[in-house]
Amino acid sequence: MATGFTFTVAATDGAARTGAIKTPRGEIRTPAFMPVGTAATVKAMLPESVRATGADILLGNTYHLMLRPTAERIAALGGLHRFMNWDRPILTDSGGFQVMSLGPLRKLTEEGVRFSSHLDGSKHMLTPERSMEIQALLGSDIVMCFDECPALPATEAEVAKSMRLSMRWAQRSRDAFGDRPGHALFGIMQGGVTRDLRQESAKALTDIGFDGYAVGGLAVGEGQEAMFSVLDYAPGFLPADKPRYLMGVGKPDDIVGAVERGIDMMDCVLPSRSGRTGQAWTPRGQVNLRNARHKDDPRPLDESCTCPACTGYSRAYLHHVVKSDEIIGSMLLTWHNLHYYQVLMQGLRDAIAVGRLAGFVASFHAGRASGDIDPL
Repeated sequence: MATGFTFTVAATDGAARTGAIKTPRGEIRTPAFMPVGTAATVKAMLPESVRATGADILLGNTYHLMLRPTAERIAALGGLHRFMNWDRPILTDSGGFQVMSLGPLRKLTEEGVRFSSHLDGSKHMLTPERSMEIQALLGSDIVMCFDECPALPATEAEVAKSMRLSMRWAQRSRDAFGDRPGHALFGIMQGGVTRDLRQESAKALTDIGFDGYAVGGLAVGEGQEAMFSVLDYAPGFLPADKPRYLMGVGKPDDIVGAVERGIDMMDCVLPSRSGRTGQAWTPRGQVNLRNARHKDDPRPLDESCTCPACTGYSRAYLHHVVKSDEIIGSMLLTWHNLHYYQVLMQGLRDAIAVGRLAGFVASFHAGRASGDIDPL
């Protein structure tokens, strides 16, 4: 384990765990949801507002930051934490997923991926070594290995070939990362929805040795049922004394199901992206503030919520600013959604700590099934 980086499990309930990751920049309570700050900003939010929702850690994006404003520029300006005014832990992804999604704009070889920028067409080469260099320049606390993430559906042969390439890249990432006290490196398990490939990938990563392990290659179109079936066994292939991170997940019911299956960390653009399109997540499910039913409704979005959107504004006002494309609409609904996600995580942590997860999950699903409050 990296110096200054520790993970402890305080309690378990079935496969679910609660505990804490300690880093030099602060503690991350697990299970943790990490808001996504793609381009050194969680869209429509101030960093201190993100912290106020209860977030302990943010995610930054290697691919976007290497293109603009460049990792070298961020390093010269004091690193990503100072650059974006966030003094707590930051996890950066490796850039692999974004590069893979470029399709015809990329060329994959054993060395790495050559690609054209989606911004200006400029040519770049991203390798495990370059990904480690960029993430070191950014100064992120948790660094992700460079991997390839094949889009599903894919043949088992394609998934196996891709996974083994990712495992070779994992070794190169580990070698290039070197010894960086206070900074952690996570390996990424691949293998699609095939148990044997997941097990092979986990063994390869464990043999190399990492500070934490991600379950990659899910939430890429396979559906929740297939994802949960993989999570029924995949976390158990990974060391129990290291954090387990499910990348790119997800909707609230995805998160609850993942935590039930032993996942400690998750990230997703969903709460912030939904907030910018007039969608709000509540204990009663999703609410679309664009709908006309809200235009005369003086009630709060969620009367149990303590976020600024719910304590200071009516559904009618939120409907008005969303329909008018006013910036405050994105601000308020993003804050609300991030707050809702963090309240959900705290509820999961509290329930695991006292051995009452099953009851918490049952009431979570019952609340969502009840649907939104009746129109006036």
